[in-house]
Amino acid sequence: MSAEQLARACSEIGHPIPRNVIANMESGRRSTLPLVDVIVLAKALRASPISLIVPVGHIDAYQQLPLQSARDPWDALAWFTGEDNSFPSDWSLRLHRYHHAALTSAEEARAYAKSRRQQASMANDPDTRSSALRSAEHHEERLADDYTALRRVRAQMRIADLRPPTLPPWFAFLDEHPHAPDPNSPEEDDA
Repeated sequence: MSAEQLARACSEIGHPIPRNVIANMESGRRSTLPLVDVIVLAKALRASPISLIVPVGHIDAYQQLPLQSARDPWDALAWFTGEDNSFPSDWSLRLHRYHHAALTSAEEARAYAKSRRQQASMANDPDTRSSALRSAEHHEERLADDYTALRRVRAQMRIADLRPPTLPPWFAFLDEHPHAPDPNSPEEDDA
């Protein structure tokens, strides 16, 4: 993408960055950049903002702070995103990551259980049906564990005066009735 094309894309986003400013950034004549510009440039380039800040894979070393030695870019990225877990104050970030992992696991378990139950309902032979039902039950057990994890982390967030992320509608019951079983769970077939 040329500087002119990039400038045009930034304008279309609603935050114009003139072509000459982009050219100065590319040449190194401009050494600072407001965060809003980084975000707009990332959107225009169809990239994540962090990949513009720490271009892992494109550089051998990265200077995190002025007057410090350059480090491995991956270490700099982990520090920037809070993934290195070295700062005790980042506990809220860790809670949110744990929540995200539990929610992702619950979504997967829910989808697999639903798919296996559907497979069982359409099976023509007893062995296929039985196998699909066992698989569905396994995923429903995993889902129950994920519900427990989500309830626990959401409670920890509330105790710490943090706002838990919004749950998808099919998991809203976790907040409405913290100890209730999943109302969306399919009924077991007796046949």
